[in-house]
Amino acid sequence: MDSYLIQVNGHGDHAPMLDVHLKNTGNTISPGKVKSRKPRWAVRASEMSKKTYNPVRAIVDSMKVEPNPKKTMISLSLGDPTVFGNLPTNDEVTRAMKEALDSGQYNGYAPSVGYQSCREAVAAYYTCPEAPLTAQDVILTSGCSQAIELALAVLANPGQNILVPRPGFSLYKTLALSMGIEVKLYNLLPEKAWEIDLEHLESLVDEKTACLIVNNPSNPCGSVFSKSHLQEILAVASRQCVPILADEIYGDMVFADCKYEPIATLSTNVPILSCGGLAKRWLVPGWRMGWILIHDRRDIFGNEIRDGLVRLSQRILGPCTIVQGALERILHRTPPEFYHNTLSILKSNADLCYAALSAIPGLQPVRPAGAMYLMVEIEMEHFPEFENDVEFTERLISEQSVFCLPATCFEYPNFFRVVITVPEEMILEACSRIQEFCEMHYQGAEGAQDLECDK
Repeated sequence: MDSYLIQVNGHGDHAPMLDVHLKNTGNTISPGKVKSRKPRWAVRASEMSKKTYNPVRAIVDSMKVEPNPKKTMISLSLGDPTVFGNLPTNDEVTRAMKEALDSGQYNGYAPSVGYQSCREAVAAYYTCPEAPLTAQDVILTSGCSQAIELALAVLANPGQNILVPRPGFSLYKTLALSMGIEVKLYNLLPEKAWEIDLEHLESLVDEKTACLIVNNPSNPCGSVFSKSHLQEILAVASRQCVPILADEIYGDMVFADCKYEPIATLSTNVPILSCGGLAKRWLVPGWRMGWILIHDRRDIFGNEIRDGLVRLSQRILGPCTIVQGALERILHRTPPEFYHNTLSILKSNADLCYAALSAIPGLQPVRPAGAMYLMVEIEMEHFPEFENDVEFTERLISEQSVFCLPATCFEYPNFFRVVITVPEEMILEACSRIQEFCEMHYQGAEGAQDLECDK
């Protein structure tokens, strides 16, 4: 038998080679018996896609419930401040976008980490003596969500774990699990205005812990950590040598009687990736402009983390260039009264909602200090006909056409979250309906006991 080497459809130095054995039968050469795979379709979803799970979508999409047709739907569930039109962005912001578009200068690709001038603008906006920044410390991203994704991807490997607040923003878990990263949930304490249970937090750290996520101001809690509490958190991170991923998308969105402290301004030795963006403070979540601020004054991250972020940013070639073209003007020319007016509306709504819900038997709201949310405890023992917060909120929709997110979405059952960005009249009407709903279903201690016996 003769053996021949045949090259097929190859390119470059690594062209595929097909080793074919031929039988010499005298006048002709015929192929020997060659085993071949019969082609067949076998398209399957990737393991990453199978691991991707959004608890909010999973819970909300499974709520097969129709609102009361006699009442207009009031949705207090979506963290989008633009939905009802009562919180428009500032004219200076839209003017900056129009000028960037009309200039024709921002229609092509930018560097994957963002234009140098835009990175300089972000650095100049956030730099301070306690936490200095230069353009090299800024990575521009497609919204704060991508900033969080890149930060997680550069800090953690599959098989490692991250520390995530409970209750907390569901995206942390969604992203981590899709990457094969374990999530460990540390507790927040409602009786302490949602401060971190520091003892519980530290008990979760092990040799596989890649980072600690700190969300301040908080979604879903509307809480704002004090300077002293942030210092306590930093002390844990310092002792355990765990870097911090700071989700500060609601930074500076705090009410007048409170002060926001960027966590990086309080530490010189804990390396921090701070994630932020335009979405909430400038009321343009759909514009998808975010950033990562690299705080590493002890050079603990070194070049490795910075280079890693640059490489990861190249996967989608950076955020929208037109928004980048407007960014410097948005950051530095938006008038202070715009921020003040937004916060005044949110504070007024928060106060109205907190006061109204506090007066309802069976509910225990936790007063917010910032962001756009308020968490409410359901004293489930007084609503024995409902199994949990999901069933409670489902019935609230079907009977009163008010949609609040059950806090099971945030790993915290028997609470629900209220979004306070809606117009004042809608807040008042929603609270009135919630009161009617609770009065209809509330059972005192004796009534609840009787109902349990009937079951």
